[in-house]
Amino acid sequence: MKKENNCCRALVSNRRGFLKAAGGASAFMVLPRRLIAGSGATPPSETVNVAAIGAGGRASADIDGLEHAGARIVALCDVDTRRCQHQRGKRPNTPFYTFYREMLDKHDKGIDAVLVGVPDHWHATMAIECLKRGKHVQCEKPLAQSFHEMDAMLAEAKKHPRLVTQAMNQGHAYDTIRDFREWVEAGLIGEVTEAHIWCPARYSFMDELGDMKKKWEVPKELNWEQWQGPVPHRPYFPKFLPGAWRFWTMYGTNTLGDWSCHLMDPLFWTFGLGLPKTVKAEVVGSWTPERHGLTFPKGVKTTFEYVKRDGKPFRLVWFDGDACKDVPVPPSYRDDMKFYPPHNSKEARERRDNMTNGAFVYGTRGVIEYGHHGANYLRMLPDTTLAKLRADGGCPKQKYPRVPGKSPDAKPYNEFIAAVKGGKPVGSDFAYAGAMTQCSLTGVAALFDPGKLLTWDAKARRFANSSAANARLHLPRLAGW
Repeated sequence: MKKENNCCRALVSNRRGFLKAAGGASAFMVLPRRLIAGSGATPPSETVNVAAIGAGGRASADIDGLEHAGARIVALCDVDTRRCQHQRGKRPNTPFYTFYREMLDKHDKGIDAVLVGVPDHWHATMAIECLKRGKHVQCEKPLAQSFHEMDAMLAEAKKHPRLVTQAMNQGHAYDTIRDFREWVEAGLIGEVTEAHIWCPARYSFMDELGDMKKKWEVPKELNWEQWQGPVPHRPYFPKFLPGAWRFWTMYGTNTLGDWSCHLMDPLFWTFGLGLPKTVKAEVVGSWTPERHGLTFPKGVKTTFEYVKRDGKPFRLVWFDGDACKDVPVPPSYRDDMKFYPPHNSKEARERRDNMTNGAFVYGTRGVIEYGHHGANYLRMLPDTTLAKLRADGGCPKQKYPRVPGKSPDAKPYNEFIAAVKGGKPVGSDFAYAGAMTQCSLTGVAALFDPGKLLTWDAKARRFANSSAANARLHLPRLAGW
């Protein structure tokens, strides 16, 4: 790693510092890289070297974000060379690979952290391997595709307490999620009892399953076998990718798995939620696991019952896809701001400040509405925005430190790089985000026993009354990947 300056400077010992007294004196100096390799320690005066697994789509934005936060991108990897032309064009001298293990092997000593920005079914395998290699890990969401994979990731992260892990539910670093918690804890809406979340994205190809029977040619730029990796392999189908892999039960986690880490985050953090007591998934339309189990329904209403940090009950109702037409609208909602199907239409976006997904949080004294990331677009109904509350002098005192950054988008990357250098821990590490991921995965699993109220057995870590849902908690994986 390149030193930011050539001056010797005294440093205060910190939790990742691994500093050593020179000659028995009280002064401390940064250890050379060769003496800290594999320790998980990155001296604060050095640049963080990042390798990226995945270089297109969302991963491309993560690469730029990490670089803007001060990281050096030392290697790129992607199995689909069509998707990474932008990043390769920006970095013509950066080594590029199509298999991530080759990249990790060749650059092992020069890599401090790894970005895992690939489809859900690869997350656990890659993140665990990177942790075993002594690398800090930033992983796209959801952290895992199955409940048991998440258990394995959490167990591995626990073995490496000096390594920084971060889930990319980036809104957890935003100021507005802190504002939301402060509003709630100050009692602005009274005792909170329930929340309704809506996300109109529809992740379903149930009307096009017949097309899978046709023979399709694999694009020459794509290594289809490596893209599938640990998932039982099947013939190529062009609607598996890019992006659309989220629609398929063998690769994705439906709208709930994709979006819950953003939309549930303010609630999980504020109320200390964990795994639910009960889960019920109600399907909109004709989808059944037997006929359409390769893809997801066009809409689902999923109801979770929790116990909050204070021991009181809390209900969370999730609406996605076509189920969003049934989201109850609070009586205090202004008529000119109400949303109408289709929620993602131009009219709806303009009517609702571009907030086409979000949450209503119900308290005994009022309702809070927030948007899609980190409780953005925060307001108390009918029209008390954050700006208005500040102007009126009604904002509670700030209790939770804000993450540095000129823009919300910069904050999660600044937080990660600072933590790798020995600064404050990240807010959404694998331990925190893993619990939230597993909650959403119980909802995805409940979909395979639709309409039934399922009871969670916390001790056994499985459903007490559904073998069909339990089967979805553990997905098949191939050896050798």
